[in-house]
Amino acid sequence: MDPRRLALIRTGTAGQQRSVGSGYLVAPRLVLTARHVLVDGESGSRWPEVRVRVGHPNRGGMLNGAAAEVWKHPSLDVALVLLDADTGIEGTVSWGRPVGQAPLRYEGLGFPLASLVDEREVEHLRGELPPLSSGSERHYVLDQDPVPDSRADRTTPWAGASGAAVFCEDHLVGVVVRAGGSFGTGRLRACSAQALLADGFFGPVLAEYAAGPPQLVDIGAALPAERPAAQYTDWEREIERALWQWVPEAAAQVAQYRSLADKFGYRIPYGEQPSIERLTAMVTAHPRGLASLSGTLVAALRPDHREEVARLLVRARALQGSPLLSIDEHDRLLDLLGRVAKERPALLPHASREALRYAVLPESLTRPGFSADDLRAAVEGLEAMPDGEQGPVGTPSVPALVRVVEYVAAAVDAATGDQLRTWSDTVARRTGIHLTALGERRADARQWAARSLSPVSRVVMELTGVPGSADERYTCRILLVRQDGTRTVLHEPETVPRTPEQIARCLQDAVESVDAEPSWGMGVPWVTVVVDRQGLHVAVDEWNPGAPNELLPGQPIGVDYRVTMSCPEISEIVRRRDADQRRRWAAGSSAALTTDHTTATADQLRHRLETDHRDTARVVLHGPPEQRTTMLTYCLALGVPVILWDRQAACFEDADKLGRLEPVGPLPDLAERLRAFRGATFVRPEAAPARPSLVWEDGNGTPQPEPLHLTDPGRTHAT
Repeated sequence: MDPRRLALIRTGTAGQQRSVGSGYLVAPRLVLTARHVLVDGESGSRWPEVRVRVGHPNRGGMLNGAAAEVWKHPSLDVALVLLDADTGIEGTVSWGRPVGQAPLRYEGLGFPLASLVDEREVEHLRGELPPLSSGSERHYVLDQDPVPDSRADRTTPWAGASGAAVFCEDHLVGVVVRAGGSFGTGRLRACSAQALLADGFFGPVLAEYAAGPPQLVDIGAALPAERPAAQYTDWEREIERALWQWVPEAAAQVAQYRSLADKFGYRIPYGEQPSIERLTAMVTAHPRGLASLSGTLVAALRPDHREEVARLLVRARALQGSPLLSIDEHDRLLDLLGRVAKERPALLPHASREALRYAVLPESLTRPGFSADDLRAAVEGLEAMPDGEQGPVGTPSVPALVRVVEYVAAAVDAATGDQLRTWSDTVARRTGIHLTALGERRADARQWAARSLSPVSRVVMELTGVPGSADERYTCRILLVRQDGTRTVLHEPETVPRTPEQIARCLQDAVESVDAEPSWGMGVPWVTVVVDRQGLHVAVDEWNPGAPNELLPGQPIGVDYRVTMSCPEISEIVRRRDADQRRRWAAGSSAALTTDHTTATADQLRHRLETDHRDTARVVLHGPPEQRTTMLTYCLALGVPVILWDRQAACFEDADKLGRLEPVGPLPDLAERLRAFRGATFVRPEAAPARPSLVWEDGNGTPQPEPLHLTDPGRTHAT
């Protein structure tokens, strides 16, 4: 990495700077950067002014000048800009491709917002590049050592680092394109150099200004260095003690060391003499080190040592965050599930929801359009999920990932199913999982595959307002509720406040994620929005997720779905409320109570609901807002399951504005009539007669706020 080649890129119009990014001089006049630095995020058009400063502020000789885009990748966020003036820096860069399994050290230079003082200052990016954390060969994950704090204005502190070149062993291996999402400020993502060179137009453009066509060099991680025993952590001491018991002979130590080095892609220098200390360093340096070592050892160990291996693996996952699978198991599973994902892309998310009904699934399994590119992230997310209670006689429980694999195996063809079950058997033997416990999960999977899946009856979205936020923000949880009463959690970002538009997109993704289910035959999806009493007055049905694609404009969720409200909070205060709801539904009364001047007070409404309308299942509320709010609370407390009102009504005389909705028409069709009404209002907002809200409690209770996590039953089996 040459600091003289660092570039600061400013773009915008002739009179205003609109974007700042980083770049790197890869040839005498060519700067590599992220393309979004060069374009208007709203219109997608290129900014007319591109100014580039080449050089490091502390190294002198900086050059300022204009530039223009000369190449962009057809699908990735990278581009080349050509400087108007020569920089005087000759030559080009060396291009690299990380290989093997072991994380590599990386570094780079950029201008993130976090480094802003009086002006943008240079930040020396550095950390680890874990090749296995990437979802494809097109992108890398970068775990950053210096981690900036989150900003109060909610902008990413990494803004401006986009376009920074990423180096491993002085070879350019990628370009920073965005921050790491759910991992907070400690992770970045980079487009790989391999993906750049794969584009047929990149090489010729580079060769025109460089000495020759670019060549990729494979780069492997350096061997982990052994440390003096006095500097060992407690975990390293525990591993070393175990290794002395498991592989006391020098020949076995050499064999295990070379085997692991080969698996992880390390290069062993000629003449190196492996030892327990070096084996300890390798096992503890690589995330899958202990799991991979146990795979080669377990067959040759004594029973008591095998039990010790199993206990140590459990401790590694719980205390060190180590992944479940060995290198070989991980690669084999990706191969098997990759074939399944190509033929049946919806199966893995579907099987995961069924195998882990009350657990929160990894995000990659809740998005619509699951593909083979999402597979690695899905597998690693399932690996990281917590296990349940211990199995028989203190043995480990069946991990979440293995349960899902068993469900997939039960749903595919016989040959693939046998291969997946063989994989599960291998993992069980290595980790000490009792075969009886695995057999129970296997039987569950076969029983599930043999029965028809209960159709989804509704989607439930629980909203909680975030007090004190500068703008309107909520946390949300999204569940699927099936006709047989089972529920599956899809989204639960409870610690991530989101805007209404973001939550609407989460809901849209959740609905699309089950579109491929064969049992999804409910027509227009029904969405129940669970809120507290204050949330009943939020216009959730008007939240717009934005355009679903480049062809269709966005529209509110109340137009796409049958959106109704639910307020289970009242049931915590009024113990008879749920029973009263069931009674009103069971009575079958189709007569609706419509409030007017004769029921102008809350006491009058309560009297009618407890006498001549004791079995009424529907109330249409009219009147001024303050009075309507009190009457709404009374209706909820007295167990009325269906309540309709106009949010913008000012008085009883506004009742006619709901006329087109037929508020006292057939009850089963009310939610669909409301959706059509909202659609007409959206198309012609100037003629909007009302803004209706609808509470609809189905009488079966609502999902509880806290998720349940199924665990293996604590049964006792003979060994």
